[in-house]
Amino acid sequence: MLKEFRDFAMRGNVVDLAIGVIIGAAFGTIVSSLVDDIIMPVVGFATAGIDFSKLAWIIKAAVPAVTDATGAIVSPEQAAVSINYGKFINATIKFIIVAWVLFLIVKGMNSMKKAEAAAPAAPPEPTASEKLLGEIRDLLKK
Repeated sequence: MLKEFRDFAMRGNVVDLAIGVIIGAAFGTIVSSLVDDIIMPVVGFATAGIDFSKLAWIIKAAVPAVTDATGAIVSPEQAAVSINYGKFINATIKFIIVAWVLFLIVKGMNSMKKAEAAAPAAPPEPTASEKLLGEIRDLLKK
């Protein structure tokens, strides 16, 4: 069973998939930086300084901690309950960028495949017997 697992894990497809996942994770951080550090500041500037990542609908406001005169906490702090739709907008923009880049990659690969398929294949060399028959034909013509 261990040998079967080793054979499965070392098969080319699994290794290729692992490499793809690692490159995809690295590509994800690049896209996140592109969106968060380059695109969204420009969009925020164009929309009068709106930072999409901080846009949210507050359902319940945050409640600060309450202490008594001795400094003991009577009730702990409660975080706000909100729907962070700005983060959703950022995630949507990241998705669109990733989808566009993948579209361009697949389109490029398909055009390379079409160019490869369009190139005519060289006709196969005649076999030894065909060459001999051709020589016999030529001699008979003479």
